[in-house]
Amino acid sequence: MRNTILVLAAVSLVIAALCGAALGGQASPMASERAAAAGPGPARQLRVIAFGAHPDDCEIRVGGVAAMWAAQGHKVKFVSTTNGDIGHWKEAGGPLAQRRLREVLAAAKVLGIETEVLDIHDGEIMPTLENRRTIVRLIREWQADVVITHRPYDYHPDHRYTSILVQDAAFMVICPFFCPDVPHLKTNPVFMYSSDGFQKPYPFKPDIVVGIDEVMDRKLDALVKIESQFVEGCVSGNESMIPKNDTERAAAHERVRTNFTGRFAAIADQYRDKLAELYGQDKGKAVRYAEAFELCEYGRRPSAAELRKLFPIPSTNP
Repeated sequence: MRNTILVLAAVSLVIAALCGAALGGQASPMASERAAAAGPGPARQLRVIAFGAHPDDCEIRVGGVAAMWAAQGHKVKFVSTTNGDIGHWKEAGGPLAQRRLREVLAAAKVLGIETEVLDIHDGEIMPTLENRRTIVRLIREWQADVVITHRPYDYHPDHRYTSILVQDAAFMVICPFFCPDVPHLKTNPVFMYSSDGFQKPYPFKPDIVVGIDEVMDRKLDALVKIESQFVEGCVSGNESMIPKNDTERAAAHERVRTNFTGRFAAIADQYRDKLAELYGQDKGKAVRYAEAFELCEYGRRPSAAELRKLFPIPSTNP
């Protein structure tokens, strides 16, 4: 009996150590070993997957940093968890879903990334076990190092529930007997939230802010591909917003570019102190456009130095 108890105690300690490492717990000796193994070296290719609720969310929130990663040879995939089939004032159903798929495929080509749209109706995604399994499988199949999604505090139920599903996938992606049809990951990825302006229950607080000046034109080129949302007004548009000729389309595209230019300039200004911290005072002040991200505590928790290396931020030399 005493030997059995000792064996059970030893097994419990091993399980606790492994779980602590997976969650980024510093008490486990495995945590530093996993972090070292996962830390990107100069020649290591990163694999990044971003989840947005609709076929435009990732392009807006992550498009700049995705283009930068792709230009450096890393692999990036966007996933829309719904098909966007009610996201228009005039069109709906299958034809709109197909149109929105074509739009994000065109945007992905501009950014140099891959994209996928799940066949779940817009406005209807729920944090079910079936959907959790879908997200876990996607993260595993991509062998992700970094996972990005919405925060769970948002006006739109699809944004909220997409966030919940991705959060619920953290840790589950390393459990061998959850979705055993897809090999589990050995290391929990780093999970990140994209920025938003919501204040309650607490406001977005960036851990990383990335200057996207060098790819801003490319990001804007990608966004104007999504005409159903940004040219025609999404659910709040009207007939007057649909371009009737090339001249009207060019003018509409220019308005889209101007609006988004202001949006990402505002992010750079809002988080100017963080940019100065990451880039140095002079370079941080010079950044015109930015995207910002907050670390989710449910994934692996890298050090500040490693987190910086994961994102396309140039090193600063004194």
